[in-house]
Amino acid sequence: MKIVELPGTQLSFMFHLFLSRLEYQLMKRMTLVSLKLKPLASLSSLLVFAIFLPSTAQLFPYVNCSTTSNFTDNSTFKSNLNLLFSNLYTSVIPSGFSNQTKGQYPNQVFGLVLCRVDLSPSDCQTCLNTSITEIVSECPHSKQACIWFDNCTLRYSYKNFFSRADSSRKFGYYDPSNAAWQPLLFNDSLSSLIGTLSNKAAYYNPLLFAAGEVDYTAGKIYGLVQCTRDLTSNECYHCLQDCSGEILSPERKGSVQWFILTYSCFIHYELYLFYDESITGNSMAPALPPLVTTRKSPTIGSGGIQHKILIVSILLVAAIFIVFAVVFLYLRRRKRIESLRFIAEDEEVRYFQSLLFDLTILKDATNNFSDGNKLGEGGFGPVYKGKLRGTEIAVKRLSQSSKQGLLELRNEVAFVAKVQHKNLVKLLGFCLEKQEKLLVYEYLSNLSLDKIIFDRARREQLDWDTRYRIIKGIGEGLLYLHDDSRLKIIHRDLKPSNILLDEYMNPKISDFGLAKLFDQDVTQGCTSRIAGTYGYMAPEYVLHGHFSVKSDVFSYGVMVLEIVTGIRSATVQECSTTSQESENSEHLITYVWRCWNQERTLQVLDNCLVGQCQLEDVLRCIHIALLCVQRNPIERPTMATVMLMLSNQSAILPKPLIPAFATQSGTNITTEKYQTNNTDSRPSTAFNSIYSVKAISESEIVPR
Repeated sequence: MKIVELPGTQLSFMFHLFLSRLEYQLMKRMTLVSLKLKPLASLSSLLVFAIFLPSTAQLFPYVNCSTTSNFTDNSTFKSNLNLLFSNLYTSVIPSGFSNQTKGQYPNQVFGLVLCRVDLSPSDCQTCLNTSITEIVSECPHSKQACIWFDNCTLRYSYKNFFSRADSSRKFGYYDPSNAAWQPLLFNDSLSSLIGTLSNKAAYYNPLLFAAGEVDYTAGKIYGLVQCTRDLTSNECYHCLQDCSGEILSPERKGSVQWFILTYSCFIHYELYLFYDESITGNSMAPALPPLVTTRKSPTIGSGGIQHKILIVSILLVAAIFIVFAVVFLYLRRRKRIESLRFIAEDEEVRYFQSLLFDLTILKDATNNFSDGNKLGEGGFGPVYKGKLRGTEIAVKRLSQSSKQGLLELRNEVAFVAKVQHKNLVKLLGFCLEKQEKLLVYEYLSNLSLDKIIFDRARREQLDWDTRYRIIKGIGEGLLYLHDDSRLKIIHRDLKPSNILLDEYMNPKISDFGLAKLFDQDVTQGCTSRIAGTYGYMAPEYVLHGHFSVKSDVFSYGVMVLEIVTGIRSATVQECSTTSQESENSEHLITYVWRCWNQERTLQVLDNCLVGQCQLEDVLRCIHIALLCVQRNPIERPTMATVMLMLSNQSAILPKPLIPAFATQSGTNITTEKYQTNNTDSRPSTAFNSIYSVKAISESEIVPR
């Protein structure tokens, strides 16, 4: 059994041996092993400790104490903390959740307790009482601490943490030696289960939990997810999604047992039924209405023939009505299933049924698709903002007459079961009703990247750290599509308008209407129908219809140049200074390439970034982008190599070869010029000596 603690980006193994109450006091927190070590480095530790971990109950509790903020005995904070514990103990019944505040600043204390949803009230109080005893013993003077048992969580702090999703610290266990039979099939089923449960818990259950099961080749997988009830639906979903990313990560794929905990949510799955099965009805379906009892009709005498005829007539009409209702519902369900079969295979129809929305609900959510709710217009139709059960959503209304719109819907919905990543937009569901074709997404408050990066005023809020995080986030999402998902997925329409930003400016790739699926051993395809946006399409795709993962790499390189420069790829630039040369307008890629060769690369840098970034980092990103937009697709790096270049600053970069030049045709290309002169606020040529093109152009990638 492997115990894992994941504090932020630093990953480490923690082995806790809890053979008994006494042994727990003597043997807690024994060994730390970095996840970044080679597998053999931790293997010896696993062999030594595995036999001492026979059950999950012995793994708890896990305690996290703050060492930076402390209080003293007999202090006001200590008194407030004791009052808080007492109030939590009484208020946790009957709901199994409570958050309380005691005292005034600076001695104010905030506390929260969450019991597992299938725990009885008395067991919940017992677990809380044990938690209070342990946290006082383990963190006697800490002003903030958290303790996890397998059935309950207790947290307190001098800071207000209510209504804020926090997955910065993760604690969990899994057994790497107990891998599932046929791990790829197991992981596909597990991904589907966790995705479904996360969606139901966040958006369909006010108690923010869901439990259920899914079949796979060797049996069933049982899962339970739960969030603290002070979170919004979106916060709950993102917390669970963050946890699922750890569970489904490549190095831990196929483990038949997982328990992962954070401050705000947890995920647990096993190959046996570990929860009270009665809660699945509460989390999966609405309660049935109460039965209505009817009074017995009085006996009709011999003279009541007319009354008998009346009663028989009423019963006959009721029976006919029931038959018609049953037939209507059957035909409606059959029609829905037939429409689903256009989207998925028969075995997937049941899963996709859970994603169907009623048209009336979506009309109410978007104020009947009013112009006031309209967010923008895409290639296949408008997008509207809506509100559903208190949660903001985005609804894409595909063209009713467009056959391509129906194909896009099929692509988008079919990918729901196949992709799940923090840098991909979440599709909540869809609607096929009365000629309407609607897609329902999570709403992202900062809209698309192009709305900010190409707006002179708004892009000032994008400092270099934010832009670099966007560059890496897009790369991570693209790497997942190309390598880490079960099927290789080529997006084919990567551009800033298809990169959405959440409230923290984290990027999410959207719009899979043109995407193509391939088996892992297939690397490229060919089409006679060219679709996409000029300026972002690779030349081999524009000219010959050939597309591959390298086509997406080209689009990614163009976007990196746009993020660094703040200039649209279709906008021409000037890099020369003589009047004769300035008459020759150039596309962004050509402009950057010319400045690169003239050792004036920093002239392309966005004015907003001047003086607030490490020039070496900026030039490294430009270098990587030029490698991505090389004319020959064979010379372009894969996304795995690109992410290595971005994350490993010591990796030496090869010299970029001549890039592909933009196609100067089509209405998507503009010809706006960017004027330069001696008073331009861009960095001067002298800055380029810090990071000379000649100094790096002859180097090549070498392993660390």
